Amino acid sequence: MLCRPKPSIHGAPRAPPQLAGGTRTRRYEQVMRLSMSESESFKSIPDLPRAFAKSQGDKAALVLGDRSISYAELDASSNRIAQALITAGIEPGDRVAFLDKNVPEYFELLFGAAKARAVTVAVNWRLAPPEMAYILNHARVKVLLVGREFLGHVDQMEFDSPPTVLVSEGPEGDRLGFSDWYGAAENVDPMLPCEWEDTCYQLYTSGTTGLPKGVELTNRNFFSMLGVASKAWSFDTESVNLVAMPLFHIAGSGWGFAGLYNGGTNVLLRDVNPTEILRVIEKHRITNALLVPAVFQFLLMTPGLETTDFSSLRSIVYGASPITEDVLVGTMKATQVALVQVYGLTETTGAITLLGFEDHDPGGPKADLLRSAGKPMEGVELRIVDTDTKIDCEDGEVGEVWTRSPQNLKAYFADEKATAAAYPEGRDNDGLGWFRTGDAGFLRDGYLYIHDRVKDMILSGGENIYPAEIENALMEHPGIADVAVIGVPDEKWGETVKAVLVLAPEGPPDDDELKAWCRERLAAYKCPTSYDRVEAIPRNPSGKILKTELRAPYWEGRERMVN
Repeated sequence: MLCRPKPSIHGAPRAPPQLAGGTRTRRYEQVMRLSMSESESFKSIPDLPRAFAKSQGDKAALVLGDRSISYAELDASSNRIAQALITAGIEPGDRVAFLDKNVPEYFELLFGAAKARAVTVAVNWRLAPPEMAYILNHARVKVLLVGREFLGHVDQMEFDSPPTVLVSEGPEGDRLGFSDWYGAAENVDPMLPCEWEDTCYQLYTSGTTGLPKGVELTNRNFFSMLGVASKAWSFDTESVNLVAMPLFHIAGSGWGFAGLYNGGTNVLLRDVNPTEILRVIEKHRITNALLVPAVFQFLLMTPGLETTDFSSLRSIVYGASPITEDVLVGTMKATQVALVQVYGLTETTGAITLLGFEDHDPGGPKADLLRSAGKPMEGVELRIVDTDTKIDCEDGEVGEVWTRSPQNLKAYFADEKATAAAYPEGRDNDGLGWFRTGDAGFLRDGYLYIHDRVKDMILSGGENIYPAEIENALMEHPGIADVAVIGVPDEKWGETVKAVLVLAPEGPPDDDELKAWCRERLAAYKCPTSYDRVEAIPRNPSGKILKTELRAPYWEGRERMVN
C-alpha cells in the first residue's frame, strides 16, 4: 500500500453537545459553572492541595466507605509526607512506589512525593511477585507503600536495593505503618520548586521486548490537557467523581487527578464491584464516572440496575477497549446517561480523542460513528503513517496512528533506545514530536477508526497484554520447543490469550501443567486460556512470527482484528 502526504488532523473546540436519539443530557447546564481561573493557573501537582486547602479546606477531597479526607487534611498530610521523605534521604527525582488497591493513601503519597520533588510509581497489584519486583528494581524505588494483603508478595521479591516498606493500614510486624511513619514530621510545606518539565508520575506499560517500560509523565503532560479535558468530560467544582478503575491505570489515577484538579470530591472504590458502583452512584450522587466496556457488560447483568437512580450523572466516559453495539445501546437505555468515548494510551497521559454525546446515535444517521474513536481533542494532532514508507496516508487508508501534543510522554525511564523509537522523527525545541502509538487505524472525515494493532498487543477487559512476556515465560518450560501467543475473540473480555505451541520431544506438558507454570510467573489475566499444538510456527524469511496469519482463522468473518 502506498500512502500519500496529507496534512495532519487537529483537534478543535466543540460546542456544548446535544444528545441524539432523544436521550436527555443530565444537568449539562451546570457543567460550565466553574471559572477555570484557579485550576488553569496550576503548573505542578503540589499546586492543587495548596490552593484548595485555602479556598475550600473543609470540603471532602477523598472518600472511601466511611472515611473522608478534606482538602485541608490532604494538604497537611502531604506536607508531613514530603518532610518525612526528605528526612529519609529522598532526593529530587527519586522514585517512591505504591502497591495497593484504591485507597486515599495513594493520593496522599502522590502529593507528598511531588512536594519533595520525588516521582510516584503505581504498581499493578495484579502482577505476579517477580513481575512486581522487576518494576520496583528498574525504577530504583527507595520507599514502598504497600497494602497489608500484598505483604506476602513483597516477601517473595528479590531487591537489588531493598526499599523502606510502609504499610497502608498500620504497622505489621517490624514494618512501620504509613501514618505512624509520617505522623511525627512537621506540617510544613517544603516549597521546593517544581518545574514544568519535571517527571512527576511514572506508570509501567508492557513492551514488545517482554519487559515493562516506565512511562515518565511530567507536570506539562498533565496540566496541558486537564483544562480541555475537564470541559469535555463535564467536570467542575461541584463534581462528585467516581474512581473505580485501578490506580495503576491512567484510567484510574489520571481520572482521579482530573476530579481533584477541579476541586471536586473523589469517591473511591477499592475494587471494581458492579453492585457497589450502583450503590455509590445513588448514595453520593455521582456526577462523573469513567468505566471500561467490560464493566458496562457486568452492570447490565447486575440486579438493581433497573431501579438505580442515575439522574445525578452528567456523563459516563468509557474507553481502554472496544465496545460492542449491544453493550453500548443497552447501557444507554438502562442508564439514560450521556456516554463519551475516549481513546488514548498511558504514553499520551490518557485520552487524545473523544466521541462526544452528539455522536452516540445508534440506529440513527450517525450510527456508523460508533465504530470510531472520535475526533482528536483540542491541542492534539493525528497522522496515519505507512509503516514501510513513513508517508502519510489518505483518508480511509490504514496505517499506524501517530500523535503530537504536549500530552506525549517525556521518556521511557532509563531506556533511551525505546524513547528514540517512540519518536522516529525526533522532537523540536519545545519537546514536541510525533509519537508512534503502535495502533493501526485510519481517518475518515476527521474521525479516527482503530483497525488493528501494529504491535502485537492483546487487549482483554481493558488490560494491555503483550505476547512477548507470555512467550518468554512459556519458552522456559523444557517441554516447549517454540511458541507464539495471540489474542482471539472473547464475548466477555473482547479478547483472550491463546498460546500456539510446538512441543519438545521430552515429556510434552498437558494444559493443567502449562496453566500452573504460567500462573507462577505471570499475572492471572495474562495467562493463556487455551493452548493449541502445531507442527511449526509460521515465520517469514527473517524469522519473524507471522502473527496475522496465526490470528486470521479465529477472526474470520469479522470486520477488524480487534473486538
